[in-house]
Amino acid sequence: MGRDKSRRLYGSRHFRQRLVLATLTSTAVTIEDIRSGDASPGLRPYEVSLLRLLDKISDHHTIDLNETGMDLPPNEAEVPAGGITNDTKDPSVDTFRTTTLHMLKHFGVPLDGFDLNIDSRGSPPLGGGEVFLRVRNINSTLTAANWVDEGMVKRIRGVSFSTRVSPQLENRIIYAARGIFNRFIPDVHIHTDHRSGSAGGRNWPVLFIFSLICGRSPGYGVSLVAETTTGCLLSVDVTVSYPSVDEINEESEKPELTSPEDLGVQAASMLLEEVAQGGVVDSTHQGLLFILCALCPPDVSKVRVGQLTPYGIETLRNIRDFLDVKFIIKPDPNSNTVTLKCVGAGVKNLARKIS
Repeated sequence: MGRDKSRRLYGSRHFRQRLVLATLTSTAVTIEDIRSGDASPGLRPYEVSLLRLLDKISDHHTIDLNETGMDLPPNEAEVPAGGITNDTKDPSVDTFRTTTLHMLKHFGVPLDGFDLNIDSRGSPPLGGGEVFLRVRNINSTLTAANWVDEGMVKRIRGVSFSTRVSPQLENRIIYAARGIFNRFIPDVHIHTDHRSGSAGGRNWPVLFIFSLICGRSPGYGVSLVAETTTGCLLSVDVTVSYPSVDEINEESEKPELTSPEDLGVQAASMLLEEVAQGGVVDSTHQGLLFILCALCPPDVSKVRVGQLTPYGIETLRNIRDFLDVKFIIKPDPNSNTVTLKCVGAGVKNLARKIS
């Protein structure tokens, strides 16, 4: 097509999404000035972890990290996997298991062989969580989707979790959330998942010294999912955790955390807001929905979402730059939703390693 298969980008904005799209499209990408104005410029540990993952699952590439002082030796020993499974910034592992994976079936991907097990949970700042994800080999391509009917909510499910705190906090969260939901729908079930000891965040050797200073990352929260009559899943996550020592001054007192009751009300209200906005996915999954549509074969995909989020808009720009796919956007003033249509780029799974 004569298009330049290289990109020069700047800053850390949407770093992970850019890397994924560059890998899927076999595009050479140079990203400069990554947090150049911060006290600690360069990549964060979780971004380096993504680079390691891309290095393992793809081939015919070179990863070069410049003067930030970080290096990726080709034969470096593996570090035990451990991280944050539930926080206030990203979708939780519960949302990934109950909502994200199920989006694939709307694009012709069978869910048989996909499995995500939570071996241990990790709350900020130390984390220590561990999950096992099994993904089947997808031999066929995606299929274009006509996914515009969000249906009506028929049930609400969820999980209230806690790590290294009293398990009674989970019941208080559930009681408060049900107090909101039962005004609208009777089919509400939220189960509990209390983790303590090693299941509440493994203490890897590299974190032992920090655990003596910061404790072992107590936290609690809830993940809620609304299922509709047409199979749509809308999810929200709310988490409370103690800040790291870097976020607390020596003279300041320990910050007051959100109570379990307030957290339950907040989570329930957020889920009702997602339902009220309309659309076949919640606001968190807009970006993934658009990417799946763009990766489909050269056929028309049509989806409906609520109000476009800033992340969703930036995803549309990245799709245009990497996949050369443009969406037709049509707002619906009657429902305050947005319908998007595109012709897929027909991306093949060619970047994976043979062995």
